[in-house]
Amino acid sequence: MIISASYRSDIPAFHGAWFQDRLRVGHVDVPNPYGAKPYRVSLRPDDVDALVFWTRNTRPFRDGLGAARAVAPFMVTYTVTGYPAVLERGVPPVEHAAREIAWLAATFGPRAVVWRYDPVLLTDLTPPAFHRQNFRRLAEQIAPHVDEVTFSAATLYAKSRRNLKRLAPDVVVEDPDDDRKRELLAGLGQIAVDHGLTPTLCSQPHLLADPLRPAACIDVARLSDIAGIRIGARQKGNRPGCACAESRDIGRYDSCAHGCIYCYAVRDHAKVVLETDSG
Repeated sequence: MIISASYRSDIPAFHGAWFQDRLRVGHVDVPNPYGAKPYRVSLRPDDVDALVFWTRNTRPFRDGLGAARAVAPFMVTYTVTGYPAVLERGVPPVEHAAREIAWLAATFGPRAVVWRYDPVLLTDLTPPAFHRQNFRRLAEQIAPHVDEVTFSAATLYAKSRRNLKRLAPDVVVEDPDDDRKRELLAGLGQIAVDHGLTPTLCSQPHLLADPLRPAACIDVARLSDIAGIRIGARQKGNRPGCACAESRDIGRYDSCAHGCIYCYAVRDHAKVVLETDSG
């Protein structure tokens, strides 16, 4: 079984002590996001084939990574976008993220970390020209330490639109047609190639164009490389178009305090819960 920790939250940044406690206990009871009873996920080494951490900040979690490695091989998918602070109110500086990615690659190997420039959000503050310049600037710092970067065009869920309107009322949000999204994403992909990176696109096959390839954020081939043995897991995405391997996510929504006001995982940023219960 592959453990996802977690696309619903940022466990390394905010819940590292809880995660290490759960490792000691050997399981976690996960709130069901659809309102049904919680489900139990084993964290015993005999039951865990690999772990995937999703984060914007591993610095508070360095001890946790050591504890995780004692259980199973892992990879880190590390989001760095460098957007204006009005859109990302509590995200660590780009320079901090670049140093952390360099540390991860040096400590655990370059295959252990994937960069996410995601979501690609278009506003009057972040038009296509901003993204091309911004991504190139970030790539110069991050590309020496990773081999893949994952993109996706922003999906403006109702709660995302609501939070953007409420928390940044002066920002004009754009949702262009697929042709414009595809053109921008392909252009960013070419910049990635120019910096020696493989550009992949998450769960949006209708927006694929050269040089982009489908992303598998739960990447069984990469995890197998890291482990040094084949990890068996069928493809079972979380939504249409998702190419991920099957996994169990152990996070909870509404528990990330980075303050990214476009985020799908937080309904109300004023009510984020940072203390996870003992389960």
